[in-house]
Amino acid sequence: MRLVQSKTIVDALKKAIIKMNYELDNSFVARLRRAKENEDKDLSKSIIQEILDNQEIAKHGEYPLCQDTGIVVVFAEIGFDVKLQEPLESSVNTAVSLAYKEGFLRKSVVNHPFDRKNTQDNTPAIIHTKLVPGDGLKFKIAAKGAGSENMSVVKMLTPTVGVEGVKKLVVDTIFNAGGKPCPPIIVGIGLGGNLEKSALIAKEAILRDLDDYNPDPVLKKLEDELYEEINALGVGPMGVGGKTTCIAVKINSYPMHIASLPVAINIQCHANRHEEVIL
Repeated sequence: MRLVQSKTIVDALKKAIIKMNYELDNSFVARLRRAKENEDKDLSKSIIQEILDNQEIAKHGEYPLCQDTGIVVVFAEIGFDVKLQEPLESSVNTAVSLAYKEGFLRKSVVNHPFDRKNTQDNTPAIIHTKLVPGDGLKFKIAAKGAGSENMSVVKMLTPTVGVEGVKKLVVDTIFNAGGKPCPPIIVGIGLGGNLEKSALIAKEAILRDLDDYNPDPVLKKLEDELYEEINALGVGPMGVGGKTTCIAVKINSYPMHIASLPVAINIQCHANRHEEVIL
């Protein structure tokens, strides 16, 4: 049995949370550069260049990439042979509180749907846990802003709509969102499970490696087709028009009830903030 001290978790997560708010993933930056070269309109090119310039300024100056520094979402994998010194929620929220204060990140979390008093330290985080074999800890962390999250959708379709029904829902959702989620975006899609499971796997989908391939050939084909159809909409960078509305489409699936086809669409803006921590 391996004992993991709370301080070990707090220090590692605090560092990762600050870093992800200052730096874009290199693979995402590389795709933005390719997208700029693919654009025909000067305005579309200039918008992408401004995003690229912004991320350079943020990284080297240690400034937040965006004024909306999001709500922290954590996917934690905990080994069977791990004993935590303190409850995981306590360690994660301590890390979030310290990161948002020490990193000078905007505190965006409010305590109640209607009172809406700021919690002053961006806690509590949204935490999902999974038990796995071994004595390790792995955290996938995201800072999810409201602009893209507000454009996300969960819809309970019926199986009769098939692939085309799913495609229509996704394409219509992205078209109607327009520039609000701050494209170029990543589109995470969860198919199956039930209401909450589809949303959960859609959120996990936006954290997938940009260069991975869906092992399911049907879903890989759907990812490719949706990528082309979404970019053909002409929404473009920040909604000004152009060839680049999305950088990637990622689909996760899960078994479901015979009478249901749950579909969740989770949108990630161009401030694609996420980190992985392994302890």
